[in-house]
Amino acid sequence: MSEIRLYVSTTESQAEAILNLLTEVFGEEDFAIGTTEIDEKKDIWEASVYMMAEDETDVRSRIEAALKDAFPHAQLSREVIPNVDWVAKSLEGLKPVRAGRFLVHGSHDRDKVRPGDIAIEIDAGQAFGTGHHGTTAGCLEVIDAVVRSRPVSNALDLGTGSGVLAIAVRKLKNIPVLATDIDPVATRVAAENVRRNGIASGIVTRTAPGFHSTAFSAHGPFDLIIANILARPLIRMAPRLATHLAPGGSVILSGILAAQRWKVIAAYSGARLRHVRTIWRNGWVTIHFDRP
Repeated sequence: MSEIRLYVSTTESQAEAILNLLTEVFGEEDFAIGTTEIDEKKDIWEASVYMMAEDETDVRSRIEAALKDAFPHAQLSREVIPNVDWVAKSLEGLKPVRAGRFLVHGSHDRDKVRPGDIAIEIDAGQAFGTGHHGTTAGCLEVIDAVVRSRPVSNALDLGTGSGVLAIAVRKLKNIPVLATDIDPVATRVAAENVRRNGIASGIVTRTAPGFHSTAFSAHGPFDLIIANILARPLIRMAPRLATHLAPGGSVILSGILAAQRWKVIAAYSGARLRHVRTIWRNGWVTIHFDRP
């Protein structure tokens, strides 16, 4: 069955206001809600709700009712999300990737696992994060270093994608991990990958729009937060992310181009976190902060 996206094209400030409004309307229901920048120079953003086709009629009427008074000129558009898994097609045949003690591999490369490897099996699929991108590999390296050197008892993987980073934490240490994403496809794929890697319990996957979900307060605070997203949303969420970090906790951020690192460091320093280290991988950086 097809997935549907209903969205409004507007400005950044109105997109954020619409996001807040729709979050109130749908609460903890299983619909992903988010905003996306389309054109920075023209200040064009989209506020979107994702659903399966069978839910479209009901969801559309609820969105229209919510927008009627506060945003009477908002035009609701529709997109059918194609079922073709182009990501899987483009990633077929990728070789295993080593990052720290981790080996991320597909099911066809199980024979490449060596004694002492912490193996994570992720086949190319609909959700981002196979270990091949510099951001994912960078996160894995810093996760390994942090978990070995600091007390960690509760972790959050924000924007989990394939679930690879949540799985990495759980394989390193027997602690609870909350793995969230705004995309229900990603959370479903992450849950499947958790099972594929033989993890029967300890990782909770949730579809959650930013920090609007109650999942964060229910499972936090966290002494390790990992967010491999993009620089701009990471900068915007700095104050709220910091509120979910336990005293003495660590934050690992990636999805950041090297040229953007100073803006990210400034944002999190402003949230009273301390910059510990930055590592570079193929033009991207992964940054480690902590709360002194």
